[in-house]
Amino acid sequence: MLSLIVDSRREKYAMKIKSLAILAGLSMLSIGLTTGLGNRANINADAATPVMLAQRSRPFFYQENGIAIGGTDPVAYFRQGQAVAGSPQITHRWGNATWQFSSAENRDLFANNPERYAPQYGGYCAWAVSQGYTARTDPNAWKIVDDKLYLNYNRRIQGRWEGDITGHIDRANENWPKVLNC
Repeated sequence: MLSLIVDSRREKYAMKIKSLAILAGLSMLSIGLTTGLGNRANINADAATPVMLAQRSRPFFYQENGIAIGGTDPVAYFRQGQAVAGSPQITHRWGNATWQFSSAENRDLFANNPERYAPQYGGYCAWAVSQGYTARTDPNAWKIVDDKLYLNYNRRIQGRWEGDITGHIDRANENWPKVLNC
């Protein structure tokens, strides 16, 4: 009789844990959706599901201490043709990360159209994503292809990526954003 009572309590306890886990997942999804993770600007709606968003093991955008792409101004790649450090005083919050800019003008351009300036694959290394994993990036290893910004781990890896840009982009597109769960 005692074992039946213990088993019954274990089942109730297990159900409570499952319920809490489901609620936690839904809360994370809700937070993600209210902070911009749920809009098409941040996810490939055909490839990502709400469960992937709630269970993702890496941030959608490459960041260190909450700062996207190492604090480099993403707009400067397009307007100045080079990597330019952003300022901690000129920021914009988007995609669950803080983006830094070298000027208020660049910040405003980004705020009005972040999809235009944000790097592909969340700012993770384009070559690594094409290989099925993620890696940090060097702000000086970059290239704009078809008006999209691609970053790489370093210039040596960028050279590999440039050996077959179209092929690497195609493979990376197939892998993104699934690689965030690897």
